[in-house]
Amino acid sequence: MQKLTLEKGIFLVSEPFLPDPNFKRTVVLLTEHDEDGSIGFVLNRKTNLVLNDVLEDFPEFPAPLYIGGPVEQNTLHYVHLSHHNIPGSKPVLPGLNWGGDFEIIKELVVNGLMNLEDIRFFIGYSGWSAAQLEEEMGEKAWILSPGDGAMVMQEPDSDLWKEVLSKMGQQFKLMANYPEDPRLN
Repeated sequence: MQKLTLEKGIFLVSEPFLPDPNFKRTVVLLTEHDEDGSIGFVLNRKTNLVLNDVLEDFPEFPAPLYIGGPVEQNTLHYVHLSHHNIPGSKPVLPGLNWGGDFEIIKELVVNGLMNLEDIRFFIGYSGWSAAQLEEEMGEKAWILSPGDGAMVMQEPDSDLWKEVLSKMGQQFKLMANYPEDPRLN
């Protein structure tokens, strides 16, 4: 298995006993990583809300909302398939972009050119200051896994964390089955 490095498009998989409730058994898509810090979105924290619950001026579009992370939970972010060519968006993985002109997103929805499988919305984001994520990697808080655009866009269930770990080989498959609280084992 090749050695993975922190870079956009990588999955951060929380180690099984990470105590931080914001990231317990999560998979984070890293969308930006440079000397200034890192930004990503938790993929497996779905809310009971849809986009129209928080945006009154958006066309009817029952896209589920996810908690992207604990930072600025009053902001909306999105990743989308890149075949829509949205100005201002940033490539993250082949075929997958982050952000871009929100008015174009609205136009695509109104014209029936964007469907629920093309975009994923997040409330807030996961952010790390310069060198903070490297420090957490040194503390073994995260496991790196190759990013997968199809997994980002699929409707995740509570087992996404296990699914990503299981695809990483036997050692990680065992880890995926660790109990949340080993004292109860």
